[in-house]
Amino acid sequence: MDKKKSFRQWIGQEKVAGYVFSLPFIIGFLMFMLIPMILSLYFSFCKYDIQNPAKFIGLRNYINIFTDDTSFWKALRVTCYYALIGTPLKVVFALIIALILAKDTKLTGFYRAAYYLPSIIGGSVAVAILWRRMFEPTGTINAILSVVYPGISNFNWFGEGSAIWVLIILTVWQFGSSMLIFLSSLKQINRELYEAAEVDGANKWRQFWRITLPLLTPTIFFNLVQQTINSFLAFTQSKLITDGQPNDSTLFYTLYVYKKAFPNMGKSQMGYASALAWIMLIIISAVTALLFWSRSKWVYED
Repeated sequence: MDKKKSFRQWIGQEKVAGYVFSLPFIIGFLMFMLIPMILSLYFSFCKYDIQNPAKFIGLRNYINIFTDDTSFWKALRVTCYYALIGTPLKVVFALIIALILAKDTKLTGFYRAAYYLPSIIGGSVAVAILWRRMFEPTGTINAILSVVYPGISNFNWFGEGSAIWVLIILTVWQFGSSMLIFLSSLKQINRELYEAAEVDGANKWRQFWRITLPLLTPTIFFNLVQQTINSFLAFTQSKLITDGQPNDSTLFYTLYVYKKAFPNMGKSQMGYASALAWIMLIIISAVTALLFWSRSKWVYED
């Protein structure tokens, strides 16, 4: 009886209860995050094809990546282009829509939900397949454009120069989460600042540049960092819509890692893929550090 009572007293302690409730997350983090990361770091120094035991080969995977793998450089270039173009467009578009929806009306709630919906379903398999069908030569996009430009009815959106833009348009369409963050920040701006600016004779355009935009720079920075990381990790769009084609012009880095780890034919190169994944982690960390370094130069902190 004393043992039961002491156990209840022990388990009833505040810190113990906190650990108990955190245990599912801790177990999940260890099993699905930390331990796989440690294993992948080890495998990155090995020749490993899943079916056979890993064989330690030192830095050979990393040396081959930087010296002999032309597909690595192409995938990195495509991913950087996608992130460099898609991320700013997405953030700017989200800001514009947020400014439009900042004014409360009877349908504002409906419009906010409607614009946010693509962020929820945009990364799904169904939307990726639908997007591919829409941009086919006989798809919806060409049918709509042919009404205005009859000669564009059979335009090939999946050509080498235009396929990447199909994926960029898809990521820009998924602007809902950034838009809601901008809306929340707009609500926090003191309305007295606008009233004082109107008294001084500032028009709406000048108020935006002198009040709204500077006060939104912390939110712009947050969205920029978040969406940049998401762009570097994009996978579903490239895999299901174009599969990296044509001529690897849409070969995202994550898709290249996937193809090395789980090839359609031939042996898996899981060790090589692990090295590629760690290189991407270093690249994302460097880009994020660069953004944080630039923060003091353009983000209004007060």
